[in-house]
Amino acid sequence: MGDIQNPRLLLVKAFLFLAAGALASAALLLDHFSWTNLFLLATAIFSFSRFYYFCFYVIEHYIDPTYKLAGLTSVTAYYRTKK
Repeated sequence: MGDIQNPRLLLVKAFLFLAAGALASAALLLDHFSWTNLFLLATAIFSFSRFYYFCFYVIEHYIDPTYKLAGLTSVTAYYRTKK
């Protein structure tokens, strides 16, 4: 199976991820709402988003522009081979 190339399908995929994240977050907060849980959930989402950004943008554009990463496993393999 190849990569998705159709821009409309890519947008549908993005909105499905957004909807899944929103529904999961809402379900967690509806089940056990507290301001602490809301803060911790927002912090986790923000932190994982920044980690993902680091893995795929910062490494390719600032650390090693010659290396193209294909997934989180390739990030792990990249750092294992760099040492």
